[in-house]
Amino acid sequence: MSKTLAAILGGAAGVVALVGIIIFLIWFYLSHKKSVSRTSETGSSEPSQEGRPVGVELSIREARRFETEELSLATNNFSNKNLIGIGKFGEVYKGLLNDGMLVAIKKRVGAPSPEFVDEVRYLSPIQHRNLVTLLGYCQESNLQFLVYEYIPNGSVSSHLYGPGRVSDGKLEFKLRLSIALGAAKGLAHLHSQSPRLLHKDFKTANVLVDENFIAKVADAGLLNFLRQVDVAGPSSLVTADEIFLAPEVKEFRRFSDKSDVFSFGVFLLELLHGQQATESPSPDSSQNLVEWVQNTEDYSVFAGIVDQRLGTSFTAEGMEEFIQLIVRCLEPSSERRPAMSYVVMELDRILEKEMSLTTVMGEGTPIVTLGSQLFKASK
Repeated sequence: MSKTLAAILGGAAGVVALVGIIIFLIWFYLSHKKSVSRTSETGSSEPSQEGRPVGVELSIREARRFETEELSLATNNFSNKNLIGIGKFGEVYKGLLNDGMLVAIKKRVGAPSPEFVDEVRYLSPIQHRNLVTLLGYCQESNLQFLVYEYIPNGSVSSHLYGPGRVSDGKLEFKLRLSIALGAAKGLAHLHSQSPRLLHKDFKTANVLVDENFIAKVADAGLLNFLRQVDVAGPSSLVTADEIFLAPEVKEFRRFSDKSDVFSFGVFLLELLHGQQATESPSPDSSQNLVEWVQNTEDYSVFAGIVDQRLGTSFTAEGMEEFIQLIVRCLEPSSERRPAMSYVVMELDRILEKEMSLTTVMGEGTPIVTLGSQLFKASK
């Protein structure tokens, strides 16, 4: 009996110990999961490394570490002939790797730091059809490099306006809607990450299109690399970039998913107007386009800012719904702006309707492009 009792008590003690271990593991997992949060998700003005799951999401695709010699060879020693732009991070070069892959290489002066590598490792696994993929990095000899996939057809801004206009700036309405939808999906994917990833620098110049005009959002999270420098960038870029900043960002440096939505609204406005939003809607106006939209309540006057190059490639109904979405995204109050998931659904619905009503690309239903007949007289 004593042996049997001892065996029973021993077994019970083992079960209790096992249950205790399981409870401890569950508590540890939940407490660890709760601690993983980013201050940017709560509207903090400064990105933080606290709670960032460094090393957790690397199993999807490890960031590649390039050598300076390889990147120099890919760009013909960073020849000016391969220089394709200058952005906040620095010079951007087109390069051809040994394996035949075309890449875009961003280069700047910067001391090596583990935070730089951690940021690359965090961003590179985040992949989507409508995001430009970050392939890897290099930091040697006080130089830092970011290597991205190369998108051949340039930025949306280069197709709409400016001296290096790629395609005469003529993009029909359905194509602009398709580009907007792709960009919205890319931005919504960033916001769906856990913890949430904010773009913080979304603008028309950061939406690229490939050879099939599939939109890809570039430079997601790039400002996180620039914590220790002036994030406003070169003075020539400040005015053009500031127009994309939400009021709460300008005043308090408070980034959130809704500040990205505001920037997206400015992007839609430039797609509508075909010019930079820093411009005035008319010669006698002192307001820029964003201010004008925010202070306009009569839809009938919106017809005056529709890009005339669109011709008759849209329906009145589709254009009105597109403008309504722009107005919602540009709400001064962040709480009144929609989420990017809603923006995706609306653009998808508008595009589907436009495609069904205009069976031939470039040909729309008869419309009135000026006057109060195009849009409703009130919101």
